[in-house]
Amino acid sequence: MSVMVARKKVVRKWEKLPGRNTFCCDGRIMMARQKGIFYLTLFLILGTCALFFAFECRYLAVQLSPAIPVFAAVLFLFAMATLLRTSFSDPGVIPRALPDEAAFIEMEIEATNGTVPQGQRPPPRIKNFQINNQIVKLKYCYTCKIFRPPRASHCSICDNCVERFDHHCPWVGNCVGKRNYRYFYLFILSLSLLTIYIFTFNIVYVALKSLKIGFLNTLKETPGTYPSMSLTVLTVLEVLICFFTLWSVVGLTGFHTFLVALNQTTNEDIKGSWTGKNRVQNPYSHGNIVKNCCEVLCGPLPPSVLDRRGILQQEESTAQEGSCLRGPGTQEPPATQGPGQAQEGGMKQQDGSIPPPTAVPAPSVSDTKMPEEKQRTPGELPVPSLDAGQAEH
Repeated sequence: MSVMVARKKVVRKWEKLPGRNTFCCDGRIMMARQKGIFYLTLFLILGTCALFFAFECRYLAVQLSPAIPVFAAVLFLFAMATLLRTSFSDPGVIPRALPDEAAFIEMEIEATNGTVPQGQRPPPRIKNFQINNQIVKLKYCYTCKIFRPPRASHCSICDNCVERFDHHCPWVGNCVGKRNYRYFYLFILSLSLLTIYIFTFNIVYVALKSLKIGFLNTLKETPGTYPSMSLTVLTVLEVLICFFTLWSVVGLTGFHTFLVALNQTTNEDIKGSWTGKNRVQNPYSHGNIVKNCCEVLCGPLPPSVLDRRGILQQEESTAQEGSCLRGPGTQEPPATQGPGQAQEGGMKQQDGSIPPPTAVPAPSVSDTKMPEEKQRTPGELPVPSLDAGQAEH
């Protein structure tokens, strides 16, 4: 006889989350699925800084000051830390509605809008919300089945609604939202300073070498360990990378500095939410640059509402052989032992457990003894025994 036993299998919530995200380290790291450009970002930063520390820094530390590589290392470590913090964190994803919640919201919408005749377009699903005496519209997300909070938007790449959505940045491999915007801003700011720093001291390096041995001789100089590659060729390569990176990164930093000062997002700026024809004022701005910067960069960081590492318990049923389940302290009820039972009792194991019934041979008909018959004289017919029911009749 088989018995179904339920075993619990621990499943983390990040394994069942919808959307197009990837998770690593048991849900601690959350990124977008498209990470190719993020790896390119890492390669450019690590490669440029490795060349700078390997060649120019050694010369500049001796000729000018040993503080040059130290300050470059500080900028490099800070830029890498903010990049990884931006890329590996939850940007502020809003959980989707549960089936019961979605059904309740749909029922509310139908009760409000009424039945829409066939062939007519249903009215937009919008709720009005007041912030600082300003009416803000909350739009309904047909994918997440929720009314999005103010400033939230649905990312088509990650397929999630993100709170205070700014933009999806492929260079960091993640969305930029409420929970990682400050780290994104610090990353591009530190990367701008690092790019300017390396670009400047590369020019200084070439200038110092040219003053000593001449510019043409500097171009021909080769180190002993790398006879086929000129130091100046590597320097020129660094200068070109920094030059083309300088305009984009510094320009991006200036643009986001402008947005931070106005307490505005990239999504709102592109859509013209507060600068359109209606000339609606930004209800989130405090009217003060310092207050706006403090709120965006120094305000309290909200916790993640996903609970990625929360536990979901699922039951798995497994079949086991056995007639019944007994605890280790359960004993057999006392009963009169017959010859077959005495044999079964003698087959008990040394640890006190009883082997499965399938291991005990069933008693045959010949082993079962009939009640002894009353002795009778020869020629006397046997008198059949009467049970209790027949005796009453």
